[in-house]
Amino acid sequence: MRPKAVPRRPLPNSPFNVPDVPLPPVEQFVAGDRASHDKYGLGRVIAVEQDVAVLVDFGTETYRIAAPYAKLVKL
Repeated sequence: MRPKAVPRRPLPNSPFNVPDVPLPPVEQFVAGDRASHDKYGLGRVIAVEQDVAVLVDFGTETYRIAAPYAKLVKL
């Protein structure tokens, strides 16, 4: 008779034993907010698609920036 398989215990110092890190919350914008982008500079939010994208006017051009707004910072 074969013994039953016992689940392996993870080693405490294993690199594969990484705890799940929650993602940072998505920045919330409203129309009229000032924002700064790493590439385009200073701008003003003119429209918001809730948790999808924002439309930002940077003076010379207007860009639609998709969430999670990696390079866009609310001022």
